[in-house]
Amino acid sequence: MEAQPLPASVIFDMDGVLVDSNPFHLQKWVGLLNEHQIDYDSEELPKQVLGHRNDKAFRYFFGPQITEPEMEQLSEELEERFRQEFKPHARPMPGLRTLIAECHGAGIVMAVASSAMCKNVEFVVDALGFGKYFHTLVSGDEVTHPKPDPEIYLKTAEKLQVSPAACVAFEDSYVGVESAKRAGMKCVAIASTFPAQDLRTHGYADLVVSSFEEVSLGRLRALFLADHAG
Repeated sequence: MEAQPLPASVIFDMDGVLVDSNPFHLQKWVGLLNEHQIDYDSEELPKQVLGHRNDKAFRYFFGPQITEPEMEQLSEELEERFRQEFKPHARPMPGLRTLIAECHGAGIVMAVASSAMCKNVEFVVDALGFGKYFHTLVSGDEVTHPKPDPEIYLKTAEKLQVSPAACVAFEDSYVGVESAKRAGMKCVAIASTFPAQDLRTHGYADLVVSSFEEVSLGRLRALFLADHAG
């Protein structure tokens, strides 16, 4: 019996991958920090908040003394603001719909693995009308160790009942790429949030592209064929 062509599964991060939402995430943090009169470096802020779970950023900006209930309250307010402001702008990244349709047609199981809270993940997937394509949605609420720890990707692979080594993950952040690679997956970095050259220099991703318009199922399969070349 011939082995099934790889990848067996394609897993997507959400912010900066499914949707161009990171400018809205940055703005919500700028608003929050300004309201609380907390100093921040505008050049460093993207690296401090994008791709991370909120609790890490809260501890950094508000101090380690911040309590869990305080973080939960701040997070609810922060993300409700994001959903209201982003909703009119929710549309898939260029080329994404074509790739998802191609993978779906080939019978490849797909999922979302995002550091965002569950409410945000469900909100974005519903807004895009992509719910029928994803077998599972794994959010930052479901893991103990956030990215760059591999837990979220290992949990997603387990839910899909596939080997991590048979998966391709799409990421846009340094911590996200590291998380996927530490899980043993192939990883394609989308240069939507950070420059392509910086993502290449970082050295973790198997492939760096400017957009999904450069990606096809054939190109994903080539990532695995390279393992057996030579």
